[in-house]
Amino acid sequence: MWRDPVATDPDHYVVLMENDRVRVLEYTDTPGTVTTPHDHPDSVMYTLSAFRRRLHADGASRDVELAAGGAHWLPAQRHHGENTGDTETHVIFVELKAAAGPHAPAEALGPE
Repeated sequence: MWRDPVATDPDHYVVLMENDRVRVLEYTDTPGTVTTPHDHPDSVMYTLSAFRRRLHADGASRDVELAAGGAHWLPAQRHHGENTGDTETHVIFVELKAAAGPHAPAEALGPE
């Protein structure tokens, strides 16, 4: 069963943009925050702040420390996490949807 992080943790995840190819989420929290278990499809995460977290999945846990300004590939996963540091977490997720279809016509150039 899909557990959408926007539904499981609405105080922390906000949808910034969504179309048939991607969904862009902003995530923020404060030290001590623990999220509810949720799922992410294949995604790219961009760190806007430096932070420390403990991630829990499949009965295991792992501590991570990430610097601001990094882009990271995340394979599809179910997890929950906790901010174990002394700084806020602020990241952008670009969640990938189904494989790309035909290219858009040239007149579709530019932002929507």
